[in-house]
Amino acid sequence: MNDTNKDIERKPDIDPGEISSEDEARKTINSLRKAIRYHDYRYYVKDDPIISDAEYDQLMQTLEKLEEEYPGLRTEDSPTQKVGGEPNEELGLVDHPEPMLSLKSVSLEQDVRNFDETCRKELDTDDPVYICEPKYDGLAVEIIYENGRLTQASTRGDGQTGEDITDNIKTIGELPLHLLKESEKDVPETLVIRGEVFIPKNEFEEMNKQRAEEDKKTFANPRNAASGSLRQLDPKVTAERPLHIYIFQMLSPQDHGFKSHWKVLQSLPKWGLKVNEELNKKCSNIDEVIEAYKEFSEAREDLPYEIDGMVCKINKFEHQQALGVRSNNPRWALAWKFPPKRETSKINKIKIQVGRTGKLTPVAQLEPVNIAGVTMTRASLHNQHEIDEKDIRVGDTVLVERAGDVIPQVVKPIKDERDGSEEKFSMPEECPVCGAEVVMSDDKKQTHCPNINCEAQVLERLKHFVSKDAMDIEGLGEKRIKKLLDHDLISQPQDLYSITEDELKKLDDIAEKTAQNLLKEIENSKNKPFDRFLYALGIPHVGNHMSRVLARNFTTINDLEKADKGKLTDIDEIGPEVASAITVFFAEENNLKVIENLMESGLTLENPYSEQKEQPLAGLKFVFTGNLEEWTRDEVKELVEQLGGRATSSVSNETDYVVAGPGAGTKRDDAKEMGVQIIDEEEFKKLID
Repeated sequence: MNDTNKDIERKPDIDPGEISSEDEARKTINSLRKAIRYHDYRYYVKDDPIISDAEYDQLMQTLEKLEEEYPGLRTEDSPTQKVGGEPNEELGLVDHPEPMLSLKSVSLEQDVRNFDETCRKELDTDDPVYICEPKYDGLAVEIIYENGRLTQASTRGDGQTGEDITDNIKTIGELPLHLLKESEKDVPETLVIRGEVFIPKNEFEEMNKQRAEEDKKTFANPRNAASGSLRQLDPKVTAERPLHIYIFQMLSPQDHGFKSHWKVLQSLPKWGLKVNEELNKKCSNIDEVIEAYKEFSEAREDLPYEIDGMVCKINKFEHQQALGVRSNNPRWALAWKFPPKRETSKINKIKIQVGRTGKLTPVAQLEPVNIAGVTMTRASLHNQHEIDEKDIRVGDTVLVERAGDVIPQVVKPIKDERDGSEEKFSMPEECPVCGAEVVMSDDKKQTHCPNINCEAQVLERLKHFVSKDAMDIEGLGEKRIKKLLDHDLISQPQDLYSITEDELKKLDDIAEKTAQNLLKEIENSKNKPFDRFLYALGIPHVGNHMSRVLARNFTTINDLEKADKGKLTDIDEIGPEVASAITVFFAEENNLKVIENLMESGLTLENPYSEQKEQPLAGLKFVFTGNLEEWTRDEVKELVEQLGGRATSSVSNETDYVVAGPGAGTKRDDAKEMGVQIIDEEEFKKLID
């Protein structure tokens, strides 16, 4: 990658509020992806970032919002589809036994109290015990010990696969190569732990001072320095860096006899593993959690290392299992970030955005303001209720903050700055796109355009329906969908399945061959699997992963339509918000009519996850190593899940089969040592036939 692009890529001049078409969105999304990949390259490959973490987060947040608004433009290789950065294959790649998920971040005390209320309600307990730990500003790592010996270490990578840093992490003096055996619990045969590697503030300053004296490039901050140090190809370089580590998690703790996270934290030091015994706190109720946060906040500046918040976790592992996980983060933990920095700006204008579901959102257009290195030009005002409650007016000087250090928010107007020229704002009575009379809820928190034929809604819904991850109808981009709408050939998704070749040829850009190819694509889409159809419907909060979760638990669309909120929340990965969105969607008669019409169009909706499907691998655990001829690694893992089995990335005594292809390495050796049956790809095929 050419470093001369850095001035262009540093921070694209992008205002999502000004985007009004898919063509504009596509250009913006491409620009953002290019910028993010460039900065990934600078950070992960060059170890030489040129923007702050907050600036990078803003780029990613903007991309995520645009991909939500234009789901047809989302691609599998988008930076938003990764938990972390792209692993560096030069270091060697390692599959995590379980995904390294991120934590949901909050910034308000009320959000934490809401978290507590959800936990108490779903766990049916008055005061669940919480464990509070510092949220370190370092590099998350995973470490595996076999029979007490450190055998593997890896970075987070993309959450599924990380970089092999085994030799480098062995240079950290605080991390034992062999575990001690002074605990009342025996050292597990296989122990997988996770921790944070960091460089203390004073040692970072001393290291940078020495590098400057040696005419070497200095590091931007301690976290980048720690990341770059661990990802060196030469461990001797890593050994020269002042790296430290705190352990904060054990995988499969119940398999090792632990019932609580606090007991894990108490036991790890007896094996020689370092935890933060000084700051880690056990809290009996939410009030103690809030007090712990205040103590962390007050101690922040005096700590020898950087922290940017506090992590709060449910203590009992049975409670963690009961709460489950979302697609990207666990429901039993959150990260409470420290207050963001604030600056003042002026609201020049308030514009209205119309989303795919018809929701109208007011957005403040700000005079550019720099907050912690990022220039802000717009901020969501959410709804009329918030505008009235805060008494925000056009022309106001306002206090702006970066919520979570990323998203700009208007905190309040500075009324002393008013000169009388400010104007009160009211949501429009008519939709700015189609002119229909809008509907506002009594509490003024929701404003919708009720016109299901509103161009903003119809176009976006159709684009989502035909997108690659949904029904995947190639040849139907925004431009062509607009033409079909303009010629009154379609208005709803089901209309696609009744359109004729003669009708298509009426469009000036469609000849006979193109029309035939498009009709073939439409016909082929009738055979898309059930989970893809669920995603195509555009149910709020139901993305690719959640659609697969639903397909695993409901055989047909009729089964899902009948499910109430209670049945949905009984599923591990579905919380109250998602369950409510699903039940509301299927309670809407118009939505049911659309589904009925689609089914009458001939959709088959085979469910590859159905429990009624034959399960020849039920209960079996597989590890795949080496190269496979017929499947990619992701494809074979999905196949095993569909057939009732489970594919893991490391060999243990619970593994039933290791499928070894050409190039198989240490996993095959591990299987031999443990007496696990080793088969080749042909033998695996016989198992599933």
